Amino acid sequence: MDPCLGTCCTMLSCNICGVTVTSEPDMKTHLLIVHMENEVTCPFCKLSGVNYDEMCFHIETAHFEQNELEKNFERINTIQYGTSNSRKDSTLQCRMEVNSSIHSACASNHPKISAQGPPNNGILKHKGFYSENLTESRKFLKSKEKQSDRTKIKGSIYEAMYSPPECPFCGKIEGCSQDVETHVKTEHADLLDTPLEDCNQPLYDCPICGLICTNYHILQEHVDLHLEEGSFGQGMDRVQCSRDLELAQQLQQEEDRKRRSEESRQEMEEFQKLQRQYGLNNSGGYKQQQLRNMEIEVNRGRMHPSEFHRRKADMMESLAVGIDDEKTKTSGIMEALYRYYQNAATDVRRVWLSTVVDHFHSSFGDKGWGCGYRNFQMLLSSLLQNDAYDDCLKGMSVPCIPKIQSMIEDAWKEGFDPQGASQLNNRLQGTKAWIGACEVYTLLTSLRIKCRIIDFHKSTGPLGTHPRLFEWILSYYSSEREGSPKVVCISKPPIYLQYQGHSQTVVGIEERKNRTLCLLVFDPGCPSREMQKLLKQDTEASSVKQLRKFVGNLKHKQYQIVAVEGVLSSEEKIARRQASQVFTAEKIP
Repeated sequence: MDPCLGTCCTMLSCNICGVTVTSEPDMKTHLLIVHMENEVTCPFCKLSGVNYDEMCFHIETAHFEQNELEKNFERINTIQYGTSNSRKDSTLQCRMEVNSSIHSACASNHPKISAQGPPNNGILKHKGFYSENLTESRKFLKSKEKQSDRTKIKGSIYEAMYSPPECPFCGKIEGCSQDVETHVKTEHADLLDTPLEDCNQPLYDCPICGLICTNYHILQEHVDLHLEEGSFGQGMDRVQCSRDLELAQQLQQEEDRKRRSEESRQEMEEFQKLQRQYGLNNSGGYKQQQLRNMEIEVNRGRMHPSEFHRRKADMMESLAVGIDDEKTKTSGIMEALYRYYQNAATDVRRVWLSTVVDHFHSSFGDKGWGCGYRNFQMLLSSLLQNDAYDDCLKGMSVPCIPKIQSMIEDAWKEGFDPQGASQLNNRLQGTKAWIGACEVYTLLTSLRIKCRIIDFHKSTGPLGTHPRLFEWILSYYSSEREGSPKVVCISKPPIYLQYQGHSQTVVGIEERKNRTLCLLVFDPGCPSREMQKLLKQDTEASSVKQLRKFVGNLKHKQYQIVAVEGVLSSEEKIARRQASQVFTAEKIP
């Protein structure tokens, strides 16, 4: 301890930085040099960038309690320094240690002495001293806070420097430092005279916030509070995360629901489009379409009302007996072609023709969807004029389209092609459903007519052509190529030719002088007036041109044909019905 410090001098402490000086002029000089001219920094929260008066106002308002505690600690040190030099050094050292204990228990910005180990009895005694002192100090600060006038905050620091000394434990104000010391000795002797078993007591700092504690148990309780706060924060974080996850799941579910709804809507639109395209939209069948289109013709002035009623009566009669009214039929074309090739067609080396085939074209009732039915009528017209098929077609005439639909449904009921029946909902009558090679094969087989399906499922030539298709049809019509006449009429029926969106009937094949092949086909889309041009005495080449299909004309991705080869026995019919449970076609290549 500096010997120049006696009882006659009062130590002054800077409320901003804590520096202790011996006189008021020194304090003013310190404040002017350190805090007025230099940057002022708050000792409690490190606030800077303000002038001295603003900093004083900040400390008095924001750190009022901490500031008063610091004042109490400084006054206690002042009392200790002001005692007589004749006091024993051990008593002074004991008082300083007590003050150090109080200061270390409630402030963490003082120098720390890290130590480990369990608490001892001296530390427990300090705990009681610390608690009572802190309680009394807080009571004093609260009473003073209520009585202070906020309008005099700026001058409060200077008042604290020159105010009469007061007791740090009970707040009693005395006239001088000696009276305060006497008061503390007499009234609070039990606190000052508590012996310290270990002056070098260990201090415990909090590993989380750095607070210094003099008691191991206090530190443990303090750390437990941190952990409880952390657990609470983690729990709140988990709750928030759970809510965020739930919200994210709800948003994802809503997005998935909208996506599925949109996909379902698009699928339904595509399905309805396909239904309309293939006549499965319950919009009526042959009869309804026939009447509707004839009414349109009457409204447009293209058909007389009397003609409408006459055609309607003929249609109703045809539907009643199940026989085609033959209004779209053109006969005698094969004979006309035979004469043409005998007398003309000099560029053709050889030609093979089916014997008798009638042409049927689409009418008001089946326009846009009836090509498959019309091609079946063409094929059946040839079979009905071939004696080899009289046994299985005895007493049959060319049926109308609704009758053909009924015959296919009967074949399904017998057990033919259950997969195809399921795709068409086991119903054709009253609809505009398309039929293809499988339905024609099913119907012919149910009539005991031996036939086969051949699937040319991919291109076999350049530029997407199918030369293998032409070669197969040539082999079907011709068994001997050399030494035969130019025009060969064979007894074999025509061939049903199916491709995407349409079907036709192959009635012959040309072998031209340049060794290229050309199919002769009947198209149900060609009206009767065009086909009847072939019936003239001198058939022109331009009329035959509409029948010709060269290799370069057939470039669809896939073609299927149905070729008739004879008659089935009852056992063969049963075997083929069983085989149609899993329908397969012969593929080339």
